[in-house]
Amino acid sequence: MYFIDAVRAFAILMMLQGHFIDTLIDPIFRDPNNIIYNIWSYFRGITAPVFFTISGLVFAYLLLRAHAKGDDQPRIKKGFFRGLLLIGIGYSLRINLVSWFCGYFSSYFFVIDVLQCIGFSLIILVSLHILFKHFSYLFSIILFSIGCLCFVAEPLYRDLIIDNLPLPIANYMTKANGSIFTILPWFGYSAFGAFISTVFFRHAHRNRFKPYTIMTFFVTGYLLIYHSTWTLLELHYITDIELLKQSANYNYLFIRLGNVLILFGLFYALERFLKQSIIARIGEKTLSIYVIHFIILFGSYTSYGLKRFLKLSLNPTEAIFGAILFVLVVCFISFHYAKTNTFVYNMVRRLINRFKN
Repeated sequence: MYFIDAVRAFAILMMLQGHFIDTLIDPIFRDPNNIIYNIWSYFRGITAPVFFTISGLVFAYLLLRAHAKGDDQPRIKKGFFRGLLLIGIGYSLRINLVSWFCGYFSSYFFVIDVLQCIGFSLIILVSLHILFKHFSYLFSIILFSIGCLCFVAEPLYRDLIIDNLPLPIANYMTKANGSIFTILPWFGYSAFGAFISTVFFRHAHRNRFKPYTIMTFFVTGYLLIYHSTWTLLELHYITDIELLKQSANYNYLFIRLGNVLILFGLFYALERFLKQSIIARIGEKTLSIYVIHFIILFGSYTSYGLKRFLKLSLNPTEAIFGAILFVLVVCFISFHYAKTNTFVYNMVRRLINRFKN
């Protein structure tokens, strides 16, 4: 499935330019009446849903394939390891060594971002695989149900405040302390991605699977974007469940899932043009690119990043050309110093093994 790397490449490139422009452009240019700004903002909003959905799809598919071969224990162990690794890297990018050496420790370290959420999501998916790997169709139903429940129940935890749990735990469930991502609703996208993987694994060998799947991506994506709100309101009318109405009145989750499916359909349709392309190669380096961009832009470990010197100071022309240069520099470093995401995983494994010995 070469289209997966292409989708990941699109998402990581959108994230790079999105973070750069959002962090450095002067707020005076954030004009909601400007069509160019609105288009940029809309596409930027697709990035995180794509990452979570594709991570669930890829990892669940690998688990299913390993189980079909009768040896999924190594993959299960790797899944737990990678989940914990992503969580660890996510926390490490919040470290400010200068402050720590001066004796100051900020609770900013415990803020949850995309890597911690994806890592935690992988651990949950591995756990669900262990429980339901012998019940294929039940596994699919549970994944789909969890995704729907995460999205529909969003009004219940949208403004959640947790005071009776330690900060590191509470931050996975509430944004009140500065977390950018929380496990809900974002695990919902990973669950839907894992559900899609079960469909791929079960039917990908069949004739004409690809054209039917592309059509399904486009049609389902269209329905989610333009008709999911109406569906929720109709279900509210039939069942009188107030939560459905509340979900419909702020229905961004199902709409973004529709955006993701349209993107999947587009890249799956163009898959034969993407094999061995630079786009696919970028998709193999998403973790490395993420870490490098975080260090350069936000100043991980030293607090000296572009944000420190240029925060909210660029005009649109400077922001656009700066974003292009930023993307090129980050990709250049990634291509020359980190061959794939596996480079990071293997480096950490070597460190762990050295300490064990």
